[in-house]
Amino acid sequence: MSITVFDNFLEEENFKELQTLLLGSWFPWYFNDGIATTNTESVYDYQFTHTFIRDSKITSDCVNYVDSVFQKINPKEILRVKANLLTSSKELIESGFHTDVDDNIKAKTAILYINTNDGYTLFKDGTRIASVENRFVVFNSNIKHKGTNCTDQKSRCVINFNFIENTNEN
Repeated sequence: MSITVFDNFLEEENFKELQTLLLGSWFPWYFNDGIATTNTESVYDYQFTHTFIRDSKITSDCVNYVDSVFQKINPKEILRVKANLLTSSKELIESGFHTDVDDNIKAKTAILYINTNDGYTLFKDGTRIASVENRFVVFNSNIKHKGTNCTDQKSRCVINFNFIENTNEN
């Protein structure tokens, strides 16, 4: 299983601008009643989301804030870009294992961690990636993973990128 971790992924100025946007009081978050395959009826089974791109089409006026990521990954095609904000609770709550893209599509998934907290991403093989701000994790989209909320900050915020790699050697 190939999971690649990049710390301090974005230039500090670009990252801080994105972090300020997502954790600020005016950013448009949307209530999502349920988290990927959690299958619980817990009062904690929700998150707030913001979709920048869906089905390769821009769906947000804020998409320019993730341009610095696009410049670094140089994708052939961007399938989806979605920010997730999970509120804290007294105990960590894991979502269910899932993939973000149909298994028939040869794509990559990447997660950009917006804030440092005690939450994490867990992969089916047991690999655990801590939520550290400006960390970027890339893996094949068919690898099952799950996330958590946090207990030590007000929220855990990440952006998921689903894309097809640019294999041109220019």
